[in-house]
Amino acid sequence: MIKRTVLHATRELLRELGLTTVFGNPGTTEVPFLTDWPDDFDYVLGLQESTVVAMADAYAQATRQAVLVNLHSAGGVGHSLGSLFTAYRNRTPLIIVAGQQVRSLLPHEPFLGAMDAPEFPKPYVKWSIEPASAEDVPAALARAYHIATQAPSGPVFVSVPADDWTAPTDRPVISRPRIRGFAPDPEAIDELNTALEAARRPAIVVGGAVDQDSAVPETVALAERLNAGVWVAPMSYRCSFPENHPLFQGFLEPERGAVADTLAKHDLVLVLGAPAFTYHVDRGRGDAPLPPLFILSDDEQILARAFEGTGIRATPKLGVRALLNVVDRSTRPAPAPRPRPAKPSGETLTGEFLYSTLADLLPDNALVVEEAPSHRGSLHEHLPITSTGSGFLTMASGTLGYGIPGAVGAALARPDRKVVAVVGDGSSMYGIQGLWTAAREQLPVTFVIFDNSEYAAVRLLGDTIGGVKLPGTELGGIDFAALAGSMGCQGVTITEPSDLAAGLAAALADPRPTLVHVRVAPTQALAY
Repeated sequence: MIKRTVLHATRELLRELGLTTVFGNPGTTEVPFLTDWPDDFDYVLGLQESTVVAMADAYAQATRQAVLVNLHSAGGVGHSLGSLFTAYRNRTPLIIVAGQQVRSLLPHEPFLGAMDAPEFPKPYVKWSIEPASAEDVPAALARAYHIATQAPSGPVFVSVPADDWTAPTDRPVISRPRIRGFAPDPEAIDELNTALEAARRPAIVVGGAVDQDSAVPETVALAERLNAGVWVAPMSYRCSFPENHPLFQGFLEPERGAVADTLAKHDLVLVLGAPAFTYHVDRGRGDAPLPPLFILSDDEQILARAFEGTGIRATPKLGVRALLNVVDRSTRPAPAPRPRPAKPSGETLTGEFLYSTLADLLPDNALVVEEAPSHRGSLHEHLPITSTGSGFLTMASGTLGYGIPGAVGAALARPDRKVVAVVGDGSSMYGIQGLWTAAREQLPVTFVIFDNSEYAAVRLLGDTIGGVKLPGTELGGIDFAALAGSMGCQGVTITEPSDLAAGLAAALADPRPTLVHVRVAPTQALAY
């Protein structure tokens, strides 16, 4: 009779929690976990651990479910840390399970062993553990799941010595339902409602957590009831308000003075599911006054570090629903709709022209994954995101390596939607291995590479902060179409504006993974 092992108990738990799609890159310390792989589990192979985590990040974002990631011991976890930092900033519920050398070797600092394994990924995990005994592994994973998925969600880490999986256990597997969100204090909602009634020009600022909590319909209803303009918080990683809505006003820049100038016309600002605020540059206006703020967030750290405003703790959907229960329809005039720029002429193959052309071709329910930092302003102007519900995914951290593998993860999660990655040439090389997985899985994803032959964001930001004669920003010479072909994807290069529409249309219609390498003109200015 085969004894029930920790591995058996763990797989029972993973099935009950819906964690049967596993992203990984295997090593020797993972062999006992992977052996005799179950037929009802899917293993998504990535060729480098950072790519693996980025794929899992987007998969979790697009499904709104936790995902299991299996990594190699210290070296593999080390490779993954850039993408793990992004997953933390994206509030992604990843359960990272890393192999560890067998327990008998740990006192001797063995080859491929991890010293103080739970400390390695901190502080960019919500919780980490190496269980005290083999029989504690399933319980540790059950706890990890609930911590990862409990608001504010985020990655967790469990280190498991290789010999734990074969240890016998008769402990029952305990699986509990996912912990739900929480509603705001009614008195706080009444205070906010009173302030909104007295306001003449209120505004709403939305962040990524609104879409993450499926609260966009409620937020649209609230904005329409208040006749309030809606802004997107700086560096938001999801689309939390349809950008073709008449009340949509635009995007806040990640600088205190710019935020203050933009919001100056409002006498009350409600911040939903976003930090107040994320800044990237300091232009010496750190004391620029902001309007009165109310900040509704599920994250106690955001509420604690906000220097101004009244904090209300709640998950976004329940918080907005509570407001809708008390807010009356306003008779104040609505703000004017945001003007849209004219379409680029197409005389030059610019980022603006590329985004404008793509906007004309994308299906209504397309899912856009973005990692082209120097062209972010062009995206905002010329490719409005109208499909909420994971219609737009990017990295809240600013750490490169998300775009290509993120599109792979999104396409795996949502086969019902067209997934398009818009990625800079420099950014793409941080996660180019994702093309191989796209080909292996035969995903109908389109990768569009904006090739301006440089790290333009570094050069342009360097110029604004006084950098002179910066080395290391010039790129070029990469044949992305050939590179895609070498990994099993289709590849095409476009160098003329007249060829762009037809090239993009063919790629979008192709059921195979396809990369479109577009040689765009140099970026002239950095806009957020």
